[in-house]
Formats: sequence, C-alpha cells, structure tokens
Amino acid sequence: MRRFEARWGILMALPAILGFVIFTVGPMIASFFFSLTDWQVGGHPTFVGLDNYAALADDELFWKSLSATTYYTLGAVPLTLIVSFAVAMLLNQKVRGLALWRTIFYLPTLVPAIANVVLWIWIFNPDFGLLNSLLRQAGLPTSQWVYSEEMAVPSLIIMSTWGFGNTMVIFLAGLQGVPRHLYEAVSIDGGGPWRRFWHVTLPMMTPTIFYNLVVGVVGTFQVFTQAYVMTEGGPNQATLFYVYYIFRKAFTESEMGYASALAWVLFMIIMVVTFLMFRNARRWVHYEMAGAR
Repeated sequence: MRRFEARWGILMALPAILGFVIFTVGPMIASFFFSLTDWQVGGHPTFVGLDNYAALADDELFWKSLSATTYYTLGAVPLTLIVSFAVAMLLNQKVRGLALWRTIFYLPTLVPAIANVVLWIWIFNPDFGLLNSLLRQAGLPTSQWVYSEEMAVPSLIIMSTWGFGNTMVIFLAGLQGVPRHLYEAVSIDGGGPWRRFWHVTLPMMTPTIFYNLVVGVVGTFQVFTQAYVMTEGGPNQATLFYVYYIFRKAFTESEMGYASALAWVLFMIIMVVTFLMFRNARRWVHYEMAGAR
C-alpha cells in the first residue's frame, strides 16, 4: 500500500517537478553556461571563461545600477513595512465599515503594473501633476520628481508604498494571531497601549516582520517596471536599476553572455543578503514555540 501511495504521489507531483526542472533549473543552467561565453544574438557562443565577470569590475554602469538598486531597496523596504504595519494595526481595530476600509487599502495592489506606472507618471508630472498641484495650493515649493536626477529614486520610493496591500494583509493576519490573554496580562499589570505594543505586539509580530522584510528585499532588488516604462533608466542613469540594466544588455545591446553574468551576480548578491538576514534574525525574531527557529 505504501509503494502504491508513493507511486501515485510521485505521479501527481510530476507535472510540478517537470515544470520546475524545465522552466527554472534548465534556464538557470543555460544562463550559467552563456555567462562564460561571448554571445551576440544571432551569432555563435564563444567560450571566454570568467572574462564577463572580470569585466564587471571596470563597468561603471554596473556599479551605477547596483548603487541605484541598493538605494531604492534601503528606502522602499523600510517605508513599505512601516506604512503597511501601521495601516494593518488600524484595520485590526473594531470599527464600523472595517471590511470596506480593508478593501479600499488593498485595491491598489490589483492595479496592473503598467497602469500603475502610467498613473504615477501623471501624479509626478512637474507641470500639471497631482503632487505639484497640491504643493502649489499649500504654498510649498514644487519638485521635478522623477525628472530630476536627485529626486528620481526618492520619487520611486514614495511610489513603492502605493502597492503595500499584500504586505498589509500578511501583517493583519499576524496581528489577528496574537493571543488576547497577553494583552490582558499587560493591562492587569497597569500597562497602557504603548506597553501593550512594545511588549506584546512587536515581539509577537517579529516572525511576520522578518518574512515581509525578506520578501521585500528580494523583490526590490529585482525592480524593473518603473525604470522600463517611466524613466528608461534616467535622468543621467539615476534610475538604471540592476534588472533593467540586464534587460538593456540582453535585448538592446544583444550581449547575452554579459547579461547572463550580470544575472548570476544578482543571484549571488540576493543569496548572500538573504543568508545574512537569516543569520541576524536569531537576535531579534521571537518564535512562540521553543525550537521553532
């Protein structure tokens, strides 16, 4: 019976396994091979060893793209976490029309990526955009937003908070899983809202915060749509994000070998950063069950 169940289990899982091998593992192996070659689209790959990786050290745009992506990650991830956590706490209260408010805050997540970018192009327009119109009415100085080299990445960081719905829902689920008796214990000891938040909510939410942190960092390191549709890497390469640079090398300049090397470097960077976050998580992530780490 066990062999029969095992065979059927493997058979049912086979489509997923084949899909993973064919569409994930296969392209990764091919990408690594091409990263060791000089391959122009339409030509034949020429093996060059580690030359593509060595060339990265002297590539100014490589360092520029890595710097812009890191800047975006360091700004967008904390801001999104703070905003989504704050909204989740508000939506965790017992107020009238709660379902409606939850729907309203989640709706931006459902907007297609391209439509979202087109909407923000109008919002950031320095002449008749929504943000500058509000600033003028308030008597405050306006900005060039994404059309300014200094403000381009900060503008996209502000834009990143628009789609915090998924992060908010995960935080909301975590908040609803915090045991009520812990709040009651703090209240009995005379603790107010701040103590309940600091000694109960925050420690119990650290696994959820850590999950959203990892997902956010991995996602922002792969930011692409905003640079591709909104800024095309400008102005003056200020928003030349890493994945957009890979796209440009591969499909604009047809340097597939070099683009594959860039992709593998990004994979290694994300892997190292994720490893460091997991190592550091032992110091601040609290798990309710002993040994859950």
